[in-house]
Amino acid sequence: MIALAVPHLFRTPSWAVAWLGFLMLVAAVAPVLPLPYPPHTLDLAHIAQAPLAPGQHWLGTDAQGRDVLSLLVFGTRTAVLLTLPAALLAAVIGALLGSAAGFWGNRARVDISYGVVAVGSVWWALRLPTPWLGGLAAALGLAGIATSGRRRRNVAFRLPLDALVTGAVTALDTVPRLVLVVALAAGAGSISPAGLLVLLTLTSWTTPARLVRAQMLRIRTLPFVEAAQAAGVPAWRVWLKHSIPHAINPLKTLFPLSLARLLGLESTLSFLGIGLPPEAASWGRLMVSYRQEPSAWWLFLFPTIMLIITILSLNSLTRPPK
Repeated sequence: MIALAVPHLFRTPSWAVAWLGFLMLVAAVAPVLPLPYPPHTLDLAHIAQAPLAPGQHWLGTDAQGRDVLSLLVFGTRTAVLLTLPAALLAAVIGALLGSAAGFWGNRARVDISYGVVAVGSVWWALRLPTPWLGGLAAALGLAGIATSGRRRRNVAFRLPLDALVTGAVTALDTVPRLVLVVALAAGAGSISPAGLLVLLTLTSWTTPARLVRAQMLRIRTLPFVEAAQAAGVPAWRVWLKHSIPHAINPLKTLFPLSLARLLGLESTLSFLGIGLPPEAASWGRLMVSYRQEPSAWWLFLFPTIMLIITILSLNSLTRPPK
């Protein structure tokens, strides 16, 4: 009966919003909560202690004597601080690239100065060989933009934007996301939370880009877009202020689903022992600690309940209220 009641309960968006708000509140105030034990304090006198046993370990301890309640709280903080920014960044990158590809197609013309700035910035950010060359190129490009007058005919080149974006989307979607992320994370070894955030973002922007591009292909033929172009409004303004607000409508439904997928992906990586450093608390890492003490059922039960309820809450946000 309980298994049947939980999904029914979280069909109501208000309950889902309340649960997700609670998780965000816990993540925000986790460092100042009056927890009996910090998450990585070892209590060797109470190893694998069951919940509600005498003492201050209300939800028990793991095989190393760490407090399960503290690990759950800081695991919530890890989940929120990783999945929410990753989903937001992926949505923004996907919306910009997908809408630009759908609006301009393969006929985009880019000023050579902007191209030099973009290439130089990426070169410097990725720390490719001799990164100072990337910084120098970006500086020269900015100087060219600053000194270019309105009457001067800027040198531009045609950029096959739609082909580049759809090619990148196809290449990334060809490999299953879990396999791709596991391979990259395992190859990098133990990476920082910021590095994992970048990894999740760079492997998750393809779905928003594909949906927004498809929507933009329809929007760019609508009368109000054609009227704005006929009135002489610059193309970039038509794209940014008139087209994108309508093209990103599918992201309202996709965003909770993206959060749920990223949450499951982050928990899977932690369960496999790759990605986050060992000192970072995670629901997946708490679940895998069950292997060290198979009789400690609470190590698997509590984070699993948190994960299931959170994913059900996110999925329920995509359903219209009854």
